[in-house]
Amino acid sequence: MAPSPDIPSMAVLSTFVSSNKADVFKCHSIDEQTFIAPPYACSYSHGAKRGLTPHLAVATEQGTIHILNTSKREDWDAEPQRTSFQPHANGVFDVRWSLSDSLLATASGDQSVRITTLASSVATADRTLHVLHGHQGTVKCVAWDPSHDGDILCTGGRDGSICLWDLRAGERRLDNGSLAPVLTVSKAHDDLAKIPKSKSRGRKLVPNAPLKSITHLLYTDVHPHGIVSSSSFDGIVHLWDVRLPTASPTKSSRSTKPPRPAPVLTSADPTTAADTRRPRGLTTLALGSGPTAGLLYALSNDARVHTYALPTLAPLSGAAPGADPYAFADPRMQTNSFYVRLAASPCGRWLASGSVVDGVAGRAYLFDAAAAASARRAWEVGRSSSSSLGAGCTNTGVELRGQMGEVGALDWADGILATCADDGTVRVWRPDVEIARRCAEESEEMKWEWSCASA
Repeated sequence: MAPSPDIPSMAVLSTFVSSNKADVFKCHSIDEQTFIAPPYACSYSHGAKRGLTPHLAVATEQGTIHILNTSKREDWDAEPQRTSFQPHANGVFDVRWSLSDSLLATASGDQSVRITTLASSVATADRTLHVLHGHQGTVKCVAWDPSHDGDILCTGGRDGSICLWDLRAGERRLDNGSLAPVLTVSKAHDDLAKIPKSKSRGRKLVPNAPLKSITHLLYTDVHPHGIVSSSSFDGIVHLWDVRLPTASPTKSSRSTKPPRPAPVLTSADPTTAADTRRPRGLTTLALGSGPTAGLLYALSNDARVHTYALPTLAPLSGAAPGADPYAFADPRMQTNSFYVRLAASPCGRWLASGSVVDGVAGRAYLFDAAAAASARRAWEVGRSSSSSLGAGCTNTGVELRGQMGEVGALDWADGILATCADDGTVRVWRPDVEIARRCAEESEEMKWEWSCASA
């Protein structure tokens, strides 16, 4: 989805529009007492990101999964038939398609992960192929290994652990028939040298130490056999070699327990770079591609999107005085909720972030990451004579309005953005220059039919 070369980047972002009828999908409730259920997570299929049918998996607080066809349609066209099933009886916090789009992995508050087949020949009641148990708390995130389609995946939980699963390892079945992990990294984002201990003789861990939940897991193209993780505690990201983890030097060789693997790489914390002592957690990681290849983006609770360099994981945010050329933010954007997510477009040009509710209006924000990268290069060439960032790179966002309540989950297909809100709706946004122009010129008349972006 490359913008026209004669249109400024901010103007391109401002052309995103959404029909108030054809582009809104409701997450129906399974409870007879309510009509809708808030969506917690969403994910476009890999085919959708390549320009094929834009199938979107949406997960709700009731454990239901809706597979929506978000193809463009006219206001009078009926919604294409959706597929719905309920793999969990608790909220689903992440949903991911396998590389071939034949399986879905769902991470739930019931402390399990379920693998569901999407084969049309399988009855709805028989869709669950595997149940994975290994976490001692809510499972927050899941990631499929792209080099082993449908066989290997990683999960992260509120218990602070990362689990690696091999669906081919049938011998690792538990007594209840569920599958056990082949590798577990406990307290993955705890610094074992700094964990507070009591003064008792046994030197037990302090029971009220804050949990460092694993919030996101991401496989990258530049780290074979490696996965990057983030946590709810700070802006530090780790790289783990899940093929051959390294033993932690802080563990005694006489311990009867296996040593905790140590990360291969650990970043510094950009959330504390601007004279801020209190670290802020990360909610989502997103890979750059195309014009932003070699960059890793992370949405933080400090209302900024931070940038890290690949393959080193070195944080680039916070290095410049004044305006930060490697951070994306908007004065209106609030991200102090771990339900708010970040997503990068398949072309690598755009970033989209949700936002905590401001009043009753739901909002999402778009950023032109490619234009910011170009402006940074120009700034870096001339920064020897100027220590401040040029006015051409403000990294501010374009606002999307049209839903009610917090806008949390969102994801991109090819030329399409889907946003999920607490009002139980999923709204689809597309760039359309003509409709955006009419919305600007005839705002009163058009507001009943369209929602549009605004700078």
